[in-house]
Amino acid sequence: MIATVIAVVMWVTSMPRFRRKMFEVFFYTHHLYIIFIIFYVLHVGSAYFCMILPGIFLFVVDRYLRFLQSRKRARLLSARLLPCDVVELNFSKSAELYYNPTSMLFINVPSISRLQWHPFTVTSNCNMEQDKLSIVCKSEGSWTQRLYQEISSSIDRLEVSIEGPYGPNSADFLRHETLVMVCGGSGISPFISIIREIIFQSTKPDYQAPNVHLICAFKNFSDLSMLDLLLPISGTPAEISKLQLQIEVYVTREIEQPKTDTQKLLQSLWFKANPLDSPISTALGPKTWLWLGAIIASSFVMFLLLLGIITRYYIYPIERNGTEVYHYSYKCLWDMFLVCACIFIASSAVFLWCKKENDHREEKQIQNVEVPTPTTSPGSWLYSADRELESLPNQSLVEATKVHFGERPNLKKILFGLKGSDVGVLVCGPKKMRYEVAKICASGLADNLHFESISFNW
Repeated sequence: MIATVIAVVMWVTSMPRFRRKMFEVFFYTHHLYIIFIIFYVLHVGSAYFCMILPGIFLFVVDRYLRFLQSRKRARLLSARLLPCDVVELNFSKSAELYYNPTSMLFINVPSISRLQWHPFTVTSNCNMEQDKLSIVCKSEGSWTQRLYQEISSSIDRLEVSIEGPYGPNSADFLRHETLVMVCGGSGISPFISIIREIIFQSTKPDYQAPNVHLICAFKNFSDLSMLDLLLPISGTPAEISKLQLQIEVYVTREIEQPKTDTQKLLQSLWFKANPLDSPISTALGPKTWLWLGAIIASSFVMFLLLLGIITRYYIYPIERNGTEVYHYSYKCLWDMFLVCACIFIASSAVFLWCKKENDHREEKQIQNVEVPTPTTSPGSWLYSADRELESLPNQSLVEATKVHFGERPNLKKILFGLKGSDVGVLVCGPKKMRYEVAKICASGLADNLHFESISFNW
C-alpha cells in the first residue's frame, strides 16, 4: 500500500500542471522513488528484485557518480548581463571534457537554495572554447530572478555546483545541405551552440558548411541582445565571414527601433578565483567508459561474492536446522544493502583515483589571476554605438541580420521558399510554434523539409 500511494503521488505530480507550474513540487516528490523501491522489493521478494536488478544497478551507479561530481565547486570565471534580463555564466572546464551541441547542465547555487537543481542549455562549443563552458539563464522564475539579482549586485565570487553536461551522442544536424532554425525568445539558446559548432567546422579546409537560416521571434527589441551570445567572448575565428548565415529577427510587440540612450547596457563581470573551486570535468576523467566498465564489473562481482558469503555462513546455518525460516523480507534488505554498499565502495575508490590524477592539471587552471574591471557596452551589436568587442566577426553578423518590427514570421512562406534537396528544420520555442512548424513539414507540400523539435519544456 505504501509503494502504491507513493507511485500515485509521483504520477500525479508528473502531469504538466504540476511539472511546469510547480517544478519544485515535481522535483522533490520524485525523490520518493527510493522509498518506493524499498517497499516494492519488500512486497515482491528477492526473485522479482533480481529481474529488475540490472536497471536498478546501473541507475545507482550513475546517480552516485553524479552525486560525487556535484560535491566539487565549479570555478565561475565571468558573467555577461544582458538588457533582456538574461545572464550568461562562463565556467572553467578541463580540456578533456567533450560534449556535443544542445547539451544541458544542471546547476545548484547554495546561496539561493541548497536543494534546488535547475537545467540550462550549454551555449559554448568545446572545440572553439577548450577551457570554458557557458550556459544561459533567463529570469523567468523566482530562482533565476534571484540569480540575476545576485550577480548584478557586483559580487566577487559565486559558489556553484554542477552535474553534467548531458546531451546527444552525435551532431546529426551537420549532415543537411541547408539548416533552418526557428526559435522564440530564449529558445535560441540551443541554436547558439549549433551555430558555434558550424563556425568551427567551417574553418576546416575540406568541410562544406550548410547554409544556415536563423529565424527568431522576440517580444521586445531588447531581446535582440541574445544575438550577442552567438559569438564567444574570445577565440572567434576570422573565417566566420565565410559562413553562409542569414538571420531574420521579428520583434512582435514594437513597431520601431527604440532610441539607443533608452536601452540598458550589456555588462561583463569577472569573478575572483578560489583554490577550493575546480574546472568542470567528468566524474571519471578522460577515460570515462573504461573506468565506468571497471566500476560496474568490480562492484557486481563484489556483490555476488558478499551475497554468497552471507548466504553460506549466516543465512544457511539458521535454515539448516529446519526449525526456522529466514524471513524473505530480511533477504530483500540484505540484497539492497549489498548492492548499494558495493557500488559505493567501487565508485568511491575509482573516483578518488581519478581525482588524484586530475589534481595536477586542475591546479594550473585554478591559479588566481588578476580580475579585470567590469565593463559595459550597448545592449546589442545592432546599435550604432561602439561595441565592447568590435571586430570582423561582429560586422559579419550585423550584415547577415535583418530586423522586422510589429510582425510575426510567415513560417509557411519562409519554409516553402527554401531551395535545396535536403533542408533540416529545427525548432525550439513555444508549443504553438513547434506544432505550426511540424504541421508545415508534415503537409507533404515540400519533400525537402526534415523536421526535428528541440523542446526543453518540463
